[in-house]
Amino acid sequence: MNAPEIKHRDFSSVGYDEAIERARALIPFLRQHAAANDKATKLVPEVVNAIHESGLFRYIQPKAYGGMELDFVSYFDVPEMLARGDISTAWVVANLASHHRGLALWPQQAHEEIWGPNPDVLIASGIAFVQGNGTRVEGGLRLTGKWGFSSGVDHSAWEQLACIVKDDAGKPLDWLMCQVPLSDCTVIDDWQTLGMRGTGSRTVACNDVFVPAHRVQSMYVNNPGHEYPGLKVHTSSMYKVPTPALGGHCIAGCIIGNATNMLEQTTELVKQRSTAYTGAKMRDFQTVQIRIGLAAAKIDAMRVWLRQDCVDAENVYRAGGALTTEDKLRYRRNAAAGTKIVGEAVDSIYEMLGANGIYDASAMQRMFRDHHAAAGHISFATDAQVSPWAVVSLGGEFKSPTI
Repeated sequence: MNAPEIKHRDFSSVGYDEAIERARALIPFLRQHAAANDKATKLVPEVVNAIHESGLFRYIQPKAYGGMELDFVSYFDVPEMLARGDISTAWVVANLASHHRGLALWPQQAHEEIWGPNPDVLIASGIAFVQGNGTRVEGGLRLTGKWGFSSGVDHSAWEQLACIVKDDAGKPLDWLMCQVPLSDCTVIDDWQTLGMRGTGSRTVACNDVFVPAHRVQSMYVNNPGHEYPGLKVHTSSMYKVPTPALGGHCIAGCIIGNATNMLEQTTELVKQRSTAYTGAKMRDFQTVQIRIGLAAAKIDAMRVWLRQDCVDAENVYRAGGALTTEDKLRYRRNAAAGTKIVGEAVDSIYEMLGANGIYDASAMQRMFRDHHAAAGHISFATDAQVSPWAVVSLGGEFKSPTI
């Protein structure tokens, strides 16, 4: 029997406005399927198929392979819009789409190997360098490791895995990312969590897997002579914006979209509800009005703030410049601080719901859980992300091989 023909979809003619409208149109559909994703601990097939058909997995994939190759602001905007329907879906799209963007940095041989047979292919990841060990061998690398939080792995055929290469004394020599077929990995079903269940962010492991040199890319940006060979082919300024500086902004968009979803659905409930004991209309309570008003203001402000970071960063590269270390740390600070402020809005809304929010069947309960699970990401840890910028701004020194 012949293998089924792969449908090569081309989204290179889809612009920003159309992409955002496609995301917006999916909101009601995603709200309908959010509970099913949560229960399945991964995106259900109907959702995966809908995202594929919309092309939104490929909104920052190079046009040369049929992707949309939108401006960098879409890195924030598309996940933010999708998360107004379901944050788990948005999170998976944000992650898997970002790996299309990341693969653009690799040598063209890797592009042809991974995108050539099927440009719809999805790539999950394990991005913690310390969780992988690489040993250089003739023609490439031997890779061993165990990486947590591989969002969307159930829907992917490849993994982008991080590792450190060390010398005989254990001193780090290089920080690398490797493109590895999922068939060379083991997926560990350990995704039983408080929230963000639909992301299926399971652990992946591999043992002594050979990775050819064209699928290995150094991320040691402070090493003299470092380069990304893919930038000679894919020259959009969007690909030049450094992920270590703004990588958290796409998933921060998910958190803001989730808060927007919670606010919108709560507002509709307040319009309809009377209190169970007095029959008074909730919308007439001034305290309720203040909660809704302040929550909306915080969410709107953080949307504008973090979105503008993406615009400003790309404009630097579009003009031929580059971000300083202080710039990069400032953007990381903003993502963490912004998420904390959005959390204040989410918590206030949830508190206002009272006992109506405690049921497992409540969408509000799920969105509350999802916010707090998502906010646990290292990108939003104020302990880790705020102090480095402060150190540099105060005249101190910050060193990192990959920032």
